[in-house]
Amino acid sequence: MSETFFSPVPRGLEETLADELRALGAAAPRTTPGGVEWRGDWQACWRANLESRLATRVLWRVGGGRYRNETDIYRLALGVGWAQWFTPDDTIRVFVTARQSPLRSLEFITLRIKDAVCDHFRNARGRRPNVDTARPAVRIHAFLNRDTLLLYLDTSGEPLYKRGIKSAMVEAPLKENLAAGILRLAGWREDEALADPMCGSGTFLIEAAQMALGIAPGLERRFAFERLRTFDASQWAAIRGEAQARQSPPRPLRLHGSDIAEDQVRGTRANLAAAGLESCVTLECADLLELAPSAAGGVMVTNPPYGVRLGVAEELTAFYPRLGDVLKQRWANWRCHLFSADMNLPRTIGLRASRRTLLFNGALECRLFEYKIVAPGIRYQESGNGSTG
Repeated sequence: MSETFFSPVPRGLEETLADELRALGAAAPRTTPGGVEWRGDWQACWRANLESRLATRVLWRVGGGRYRNETDIYRLALGVGWAQWFTPDDTIRVFVTARQSPLRSLEFITLRIKDAVCDHFRNARGRRPNVDTARPAVRIHAFLNRDTLLLYLDTSGEPLYKRGIKSAMVEAPLKENLAAGILRLAGWREDEALADPMCGSGTFLIEAAQMALGIAPGLERRFAFERLRTFDASQWAAIRGEAQARQSPPRPLRLHGSDIAEDQVRGTRANLAAAGLESCVTLECADLLELAPSAAGGVMVTNPPYGVRLGVAEELTAFYPRLGDVLKQRWANWRCHLFSADMNLPRTIGLRASRRTLLFNGALECRLFEYKIVAPGIRYQESGNGSTG
């Protein structure tokens, strides 16, 4: 039976996610700002949760319809067969997102949907589930536009970028699905050298190692769909087994990470060890401005300091031109990708970007700048991809 799903994704990665979902068996993926709607059976849903590197969640559409006021919202939510899928012993939380809705109070809409779910359970089971705003067993998502309500059950639970392996965290880390998307946009191939010279907690390196080894990103975690009453444990075990059989054992890869801060290198090493990937990556404590490339060519992907991470505008103003000089002098034959929210970077780095891709890190508008570094004396030719934001 074909169901309808919606997978949120960091803005700017919608088309990339659609391609990934299609490869995982999703039918008719359709992009919208901030996500992809698609169709598939429950096995496709489970695979998307287990194997998608880009999706934030997999939401299953369970109801909806046209509305004019809050009474219509309550009626539509009351008509959904919630008791088919979970029990009064499961705690719930309702999340509401609205775009161009004439209804002004999202809090009241949330309350009406919660009341409808609880009233449904009173009618069907004689008692209602409790609300847990911190760690609900069941997450109910409602999306409202100008005149339509869509209701979803979250099949993921914790966001999918929580892979279940990191042990050491640093300030403002890049979310794993955004890092994986940036690697896809950079066009990195598993046989190419990859360098992250400002590796922070090692997110790019861990995602790249899992890609190279074919490790499904969700193998070390649990999912909300496992709690649903319709869950088939034997079919799920078969899907997990197939994914495990495809992965390769850890081995040395052409991945190099470094950072000027020793504590960040220690954190990266701890995270790699927690993921069983420490042998895959070469790490060192080094200043990018003094670092020699790990290979004659490859892909650099890094998230340089900006805004609150560095804090002092004068330091950034001095850093970017020096970074540009180092890239020109030492990183010939590398495709260097810098992910930043600082729009001073392209004006002061002294390099011409072959591509700029608009992305969002949460609500923060960013750009992925691509610089193709050529050897001295070779005339630079800008790519035909142009700017995308």
